[in-house]
Amino acid sequence: MKKVILIITMLGAFLSSCTKEDEKISTEFCYSNTNTQTILHDEINREYVLYVPSSYDGSTTVPLMLNFHGFGGSASDFMRNADMRSLAESNNFILVYPQGSCLNGFSHWNACPTGGDNKSNADDFGFVEAMVNTISAQYQVDMERIYAAGFSNGGMMAYGLANYKSDLIAAVASVSGVMLDCIGPTSHPMPVVHLHGTSDSVLPYNGDAEWEAAQSTLAHWIDFNNTTTSPTVTTDNTGGLTIEHYRYDQGDQSVSVEHYKYIGGGHVWFDATFQNQKASELVWNFVSQYDINGLR
Repeated sequence: MKKVILIITMLGAFLSSCTKEDEKISTEFCYSNTNTQTILHDEINREYVLYVPSSYDGSTTVPLMLNFHGFGGSASDFMRNADMRSLAESNNFILVYPQGSCLNGFSHWNACPTGGDNKSNADDFGFVEAMVNTISAQYQVDMERIYAAGFSNGGMMAYGLANYKSDLIAAVASVSGVMLDCIGPTSHPMPVVHLHGTSDSVLPYNGDAEWEAAQSTLAHWIDFNNTTTSPTVTTDNTGGLTIEHYRYDQGDQSVSVEHYKYIGGGHVWFDATFQNQKASELVWNFVSQYDINGLR
């Protein structure tokens, strides 16, 4: 099993560290959030920033969008950097930015079951499930339309949920992330959209000795979903970068796997647009096509 390299995604820097299965979570404060909700899970106070649109009136169920920050990040900062609040308003969904727990002064996500590629012993899968249960007890959540997205280590977390919490998650999106090699028992066809820059110096587009290439992650979901293997390709160079869009469709339950390749793009949540859509819009417009049973 490969060792974990810790990533300081918010600064674009790189810090390597090997973790042990019995490593304990530090109580050192390592992030600053505003307007958070708190739950106690596994004897750790866990936070999340909740955004309920003004259009929500409780008369009908609405989707729930989870968006996970990168290593070293805070939920409230990430909400500003990867802002989906206007989309929540116009499309009437509840938006959540969960907070990773602290380890040696850095917030992080564990995208695998206990051990292996995990950075610590924090139960992040359990935290996400507890958080969803808490929110769904307070608001009318469409439990067939819960989506997970994330940046960098948060993208790893989105893939981890696709593998190990597919009973909750209808579709996932990863921005400048990668899937770890703890492949889990996904229980239904899983729509996936993957956004990645070819000049990413933290999680290299073509992979390296530690990380899988973007195409390897795509290949897993193409095979799992039984999509076409020859994609439809569209290119747009009007939004700041040349972006290639690859669509692998006709999968089981009509799901698709899609990829936005940002030529020269770095390790960021992208502002460059594809057909006038930034990363947040691309993510929402993809995942919202699906519920847990496939194409709506």
